[in-house]
Amino acid sequence: MNLNSVHLNGVHYTRIMSPTRHDRDGVVDVALDLLDRVGLPDLSMRRLATELGVQPSALYWHFENKQQLLAAVADRILLRVDIAPAGSSDDPARAAATAVRDALLAYRDGAEVVMSTHALGLGSGHARGRLIDALGGDTDAETGADLLLQFILGHTLLVQQRLHAHSHGAAPEIGEDPTGRLEAGFDTGIRIFLAGFRSSDREHQTLK
Repeated sequence: MNLNSVHLNGVHYTRIMSPTRHDRDGVVDVALDLLDRVGLPDLSMRRLATELGVQPSALYWHFENKQQLLAAVADRILLRVDIAPAGSSDDPARAAATAVRDALLAYRDGAEVVMSTHALGLGSGHARGRLIDALGGDTDAETGADLLLQFILGHTLLVQQRLHAHSHGAAPEIGEDPTGRLEAGFDTGIRIFLAGFRSSDREHQTLK
């Protein structure tokens, strides 16, 4: 940030000049980096503006409020989702669910950011769309994707909160492995959900 000083009619003025102009994607890049370094509680518009070398008001050219910024951050997090290619030996729905979970875990407080955005109906719905496709793409798949995403978000939020508590020594009773059996529990939960979903879908098709 530079200070540009001028004299006008005998009066000295100083104005703050930003060394670079930031576009929307650039702001999200810095927000993601800041999220990883300080976590969601400290990801404020003021702190983000300081990182960018601009005044906080400059951020509102790109985002109306902080929740819209977080929605853009959530969308960027979920762009990491990668569905297993056609013909894979793995179950595509299970692969999709795991890919969403891994995307959330790739960033500090990733699950909390995405959950808060999802709860308000913001964001692109990228992960939901991927899950719908993996579940078959029909109306029942939309319902299944909503429920499956809720499970993934809740499970991953639990994992990240446990990791956070463990890193601060707040949960010593957890032991050396802060996530314990949660990894195996995730896979079991996905398998149970998919078995129930597919059984219900077959019954629904039979009744038609």
